[in-house]
Amino acid sequence: MNTVVFFFTGGTISMKHDPVRGGAVPALSGEEILAHDPELSKLANVEVINFSRLAGPQVTPQHMWQLSEQIREQLERPEVIGVVVTHGTDTLEETAFFLDLRHHLAKPVIVIGAMRNASELSYDGPANIRAAVRVALDDGSRGQGVFVMLNETIHAAAYATKMDTQAIETFQSPVFGPLGIVDMDRVFFARVLKFRQTIHTTRFEEKVDLFQMYAGADGRFIDVAREQGAKGIVIEGTGRGNVPPLTLPAIQMAIDAGVAVLISTRCAQGRVLDTYAYEGSGRDLRNRGVIFAGNLTGPKARILLMLALGITNEPMELRRLIEEGQYF
Repeated sequence: MNTVVFFFTGGTISMKHDPVRGGAVPALSGEEILAHDPELSKLANVEVINFSRLAGPQVTPQHMWQLSEQIREQLERPEVIGVVVTHGTDTLEETAFFLDLRHHLAKPVIVIGAMRNASELSYDGPANIRAAVRVALDDGSRGQGVFVMLNETIHAAAYATKMDTQAIETFQSPVFGPLGIVDMDRVFFARVLKFRQTIHTTRFEEKVDLFQMYAGADGRFIDVAREQGAKGIVIEGTGRGNVPPLTLPAIQMAIDAGVAVLISTRCAQGRVLDTYAYEGSGRDLRNRGVIFAGNLTGPKARILLMLALGITNEPMELRRLIEEGQYF
């Protein structure tokens, strides 16, 4: 029987209501979560690694790095067919993308969570776990990297994003849609990825900050980031990737100081492009040396820059690595 390794990191899937604290808190171990589905052992040999018991906002890039290292070790075992990671949904897409960029094997990694905790009648954790095991066992999952999967819907890690604060179907893939679904009788992949970016690095840069643009924004926070030693800055611009003119002096000072600056968009979908040429536009930013993040959200662009800076901080090489490796 094939082996599927579960990494339990915490999140709502591990939570129960605590009457003293007045809300849900991490409480369950991996073994206790799996006990909700005693028939799971008929599908695969399930191994449990209790990696952590953290809420989504408590997860750091250092946790992501350590998790990716341990996943690689498990996937190198010949009897392991795939890995499932349980995670808090608040930062699930960032961890999944981090893992995806470092995932170089054909065996699948499926990142799941839950929108309702174990104290609620509609607890969705066990169903997501069973569906994840079925995806791990399915031949169609090979060679597609890391998946995000809740509500029996399979998403590519690069595209999945949390769209709703509480809905069961919160994870969506804007523009291109999900890769497939898990039905009662089979796993169905409607499409496969033609391209998936990976980054081979032995380190990552933690000092990368993220700022969102808004009407009347200036460069105060960008200046603070530079002054406090940021090695990279991601800016969620407006529209196609534009910024208010008052931010430009701070952006230029950061670039002149050797700080890598990426532009993404605060829009829910679509890619950044140097369509416009006015002051503060995408063309203006490109001419100053800003790198374009394609269709990645700000948080994902930050993850990409962290790992890319683990390879190089040379501006042209960094631009090539990020812009030529984009999905869209």
